[in-house]
Amino acid sequence: MGRFVNPDNSAFQVALNSEIYVDKTGLIKYTNSVLDTTNALICNSRPRRFGKSYAANMLAAYYSKGADSEKMFSDLEISKDANFKKHLNKYDVIHIDIQWFQANCVEPDNVVDFVTNSVLDELRKIYPEELPTEVTRLPDALSRIKDKTGQKFVIIIDEWDVLIRDAAMNNKVQEDYITFLRGMFKGTEPTKYIQLAYLTGILPIKKEKTQSALNNFDEFTMLSASKLAPYIGFTEDEVKKLAEKYHQEFDEVKRWYDGYLLKEYQVYNPRAVISVMLRGEFKSYWSETASYDAIVPLINMNYDGLKTAIIEMLSGAEVKVNTATFKNDTVNIKSKDDVLTYMIHLGYLGYNETRKTAFVPNEEIRQELTMAAESKAWDEMISFQQDSESLLDATLDMDGTAVAAQIEKIHNEYVSVIQYHNENSLSSVLAIAYLSAMQYYFKPIRELPTGRGFADFVFVPKPEYKNDYPALSVELKWNMNARTAMMQIKDRKYTTSILNYTGEILLVGINYDKNSKEHQCLIEKYEKD
Repeated sequence: MGRFVNPDNSAFQVALNSEIYVDKTGLIKYTNSVLDTTNALICNSRPRRFGKSYAANMLAAYYSKGADSEKMFSDLEISKDANFKKHLNKYDVIHIDIQWFQANCVEPDNVVDFVTNSVLDELRKIYPEELPTEVTRLPDALSRIKDKTGQKFVIIIDEWDVLIRDAAMNNKVQEDYITFLRGMFKGTEPTKYIQLAYLTGILPIKKEKTQSALNNFDEFTMLSASKLAPYIGFTEDEVKKLAEKYHQEFDEVKRWYDGYLLKEYQVYNPRAVISVMLRGEFKSYWSETASYDAIVPLINMNYDGLKTAIIEMLSGAEVKVNTATFKNDTVNIKSKDDVLTYMIHLGYLGYNETRKTAFVPNEEIRQELTMAAESKAWDEMISFQQDSESLLDATLDMDGTAVAAQIEKIHNEYVSVIQYHNENSLSSVLAIAYLSAMQYYFKPIRELPTGRGFADFVFVPKPEYKNDYPALSVELKWNMNARTAMMQIKDRKYTTSILNYTGEILLVGINYDKNSKEHQCLIEKYEKD
């Protein structure tokens, strides 16, 4: 066994030794199903804290000839599969972590040579006759070994994209690395010596420079996780079991850490879930493992509609995003859509593949984004928060005139002229106008099913604020009047679905008159029977 060729299973054993381990060996069933096929080249990208290295270590422990892992996997899901022993510890595995190699190089220009020499040194000890000293390139070495012995390889590269991200401005590093990837994976010869290739990182394959090097890979991303969705993060069923075992309130865990929508799965941040189970503290664990400095330049980019979109998402709404424009290039970001797509890959936003929308997934990320905006004195954010706080205060004071004036101010300043006279824009205005309410209320529920219809917005206070803040049932009308909105709330019994959640309830009817360009508001306290 070696460090990089045919490693032992000690790295995966560390995961198994941990107090909390969630079985993700179902991933191996998928990789077994594609071994030695045209689908055997996999690029699985996901954010930090989502178990990239755990998965890479698991695959290495399972496939590596340098390990004896039958006992290790005997109680895990994969052991029940008919092909479990067929592939267990049967392959020459090359497992490299590009981030480790980069950290141990004086200059990033030397990373590719460091990887090549380290792996070649170990291969020569295993195949001395097949690799004479004149063999200096890794793809050539693998091809020779396969030709003379028939042995194919499982190649696992963790943090494959670290040079694409961290050395984005260094053309030599980029070109050397892309040439290395092209030699390893592109063309007819690699299909002869690769049994399986598994790359994991944060970014999907770059659509320009590395496209020609890796366009034969199947990609699984935060935009489209496909069959690997249940193996990216923790699923809701897994979190429910942990919450029960560790006596944590599941609904609170869900509010703080849920929200990533991959295929039909609600996916949670594993690092955060484990932390809250072991510590019992509901807070943001995001900044303990990564700084939000990376996104501050992004949200401060002067692209039309970007800052309004960030504010809207912080307020609980979803915004449309065209993910096709982003080239997985962190240097040449050219639009609002590029920024939002990059933030999805980083895990700061969730993505609804069906609706093609981006959103803030949970309370943890909402706090991180808010702190990121405030850390750089984002003037638009500070000004908007002040306007939003004034609106919330006026609502709680039941001052309909002040509420109408504040909504009109926000409508004028944050919605474009083109969209102004649009019923959907009024709904969007309300979504962002109550941004300050997010400190005291859960994410607003849009079109909550109620007595005999749908309320436009329902704000339910968080448990700790239940006795101090009323629930809000908000109905919007277009070219009617505020009294009509109020009557609809009452006639359709919009309050019935939230009577058990809080003490007081305020009914808020809002109308926008297109002709006069005026907003009207009527607020009443709901009197319980």
